[in-house]
Amino acid sequence: SALGAEGLEFESPRPDQSFVPTAAAKTRAPQIMTVRIYKPAKTAMQSGKGNTHEWVLEPEAATAVTLDPLMGWSGSGNTAAQVALTFPTKDDAIRYAESAGLAYVVIETARHKVQRRSYADNFKFGRVGSWTH
Repeated sequence: SALGAEGLEFESPRPDQSFVPTAAAKTRAPQIMTVRIYKPAKTAMQSGKGNTHEWVLEPEAATAVTLDPLMGWSGSGNTAAQVALTFPTKDDAIRYAESAGLAYVVIETARHKVQRRSYADNFKFGRVGSWTH
């Protein structure tokens, strides 16, 4: 028999299932999860701005991603990495993180400057670079 986390005894038929708490385990403070709040960028396969209007709250990676040697799949023991919450505004995401007691980091997105161009600019006088064909 061994003492459990709450000081209760439990019996296990397997010898590798015994639990002996240490002084560090008894005084360990709970881990505070850190989350990232950001607005996703458009993917390389998109020409428009689809799926980039909402703010995403996702946990930071606690463990490194490992490759499965047999299949080559990537994986992690961190199941929290599979969760991503979306919010309509940044303030809603921050409010949720504060109410859940999560430490958060807000990643602001850089503004993309759109340059208006026309096809006629390829043939204008004084164009940098010569027209080759």
